[in-house]
Amino acid sequence: MKRYSAFAIAREALRNHTGWDRAWRSPEPKKQYDVIIVGAGGHGLATAYYLGKNFGITNVAVLEKGWLGGGNTGRNTTIIRSNYLQDPSAAIYEKARSLYETLSQDLNYNVMFSPRGVIMLAQTQHEVRGYLRTAEANALQGVKTKFISPKRVKDLLPIINLDGPRYPVLGGLLQERGGTARHDAVAWGYARACSDMGMDIIQKCEVTGIRQDGGKVTGVDTTRGSIDCRKLGVVVAGHSGVLADMAGFRLPIESVALQALVSEPIKPCMDVVVMANTVHGYMSQSDKGEMVIGGGADGYNNYTQRGSFHHIEETVRALIETFPMISRLKMLRQWGGIVDMTGDRSPILSKTPVDGMFVNCGWGTGGFKAIPGSGWGMAELMAKGHSPLTEAFGLDRFREGRFIDESVAAGVAH
Repeated sequence: MKRYSAFAIAREALRNHTGWDRAWRSPEPKKQYDVIIVGAGGHGLATAYYLGKNFGITNVAVLEKGWLGGGNTGRNTTIIRSNYLQDPSAAIYEKARSLYETLSQDLNYNVMFSPRGVIMLAQTQHEVRGYLRTAEANALQGVKTKFISPKRVKDLLPIINLDGPRYPVLGGLLQERGGTARHDAVAWGYARACSDMGMDIIQKCEVTGIRQDGGKVTGVDTTRGSIDCRKLGVVVAGHSGVLADMAGFRLPIESVALQALVSEPIKPCMDVVVMANTVHGYMSQSDKGEMVIGGGADGYNNYTQRGSFHHIEETVRALIETFPMISRLKMLRQWGGIVDMTGDRSPILSKTPVDGMFVNCGWGTGGFKAIPGSGWGMAELMAKGHSPLTEAFGLDRFREGRFIDESVAAGVAH
């Protein structure tokens, strides 16, 4: 009698009862789809999911040159917040945050959403004024935030040093319903839901060309053959400029590496997310006990997915001043993700000069928190030709000077 390992038995049970494996299979592409989404990261999979759920469009293929969720979705620090100053930004990020709250139930897949709260530290008088302004704007937008005192910061973060050698903590902007989610689980949950609706998720399928007829998209050429489509959505983050070039137009974005690292696991010592924008470091503690640490983007354009020593030094130095206890920790691993930066540090969700082709990019360093809202708005844009969530984020804003400048407004683009 054939013997099976415990792992094989458990895997077969999961396959039979949940259908989880279907999202990982890469079927041979069909000859034609109603919609092709290029990019099987969080934003691309969410777009496909809401096309099916909200509009009944299920003849969809999601093409991925690597593996599912292997880009920025699996390389970020999982922070979720919506306390942005500008109205269009607050609207799409708050939509995303609210969808995250019920995402596990919607997908029937635990994405481990943890509304533990997010504190953005004010360490200069300029930041104090800026966050007080943001709190007032958030009140008008329906986003629940509040400015808290240094004492309240200390109550929520006992390990913090309020009197740093360079910048003291003067207070903080707190969003109590912000938090974190498991980045891989978000991609897997959306992928399984898309697969259950009959969509094809085709991995190791790189797009090598975009075919047009009379200015209208007709399909794509890939390493697995040519595929026809009626509509095409490009959702490939840092490689958006490469796909746009294939279609014959340029995007106002730059690609740079954003770096992060985690420490060895320790016992629970902080149950909120903290962002220190003046010294540029942010940190939370994962469910496994690792301190998840993020910092700045590289100062030059590149497509690397690895870290560099000078960013470790800058980020860790800043956080050691703020949280002295982490000076004793060992780094466990470090990585980078390729982020796409626009001039105003706000995303692009837009039609393009090619009829039937749409682009979703420019999320910069803050894309993970927007995944459900981005997918919701992008799906509506592709299905109906317009969406209230995406209206302000069109490509034409750069020509018309309608910038949504979050880097100036919020002091940070994360």
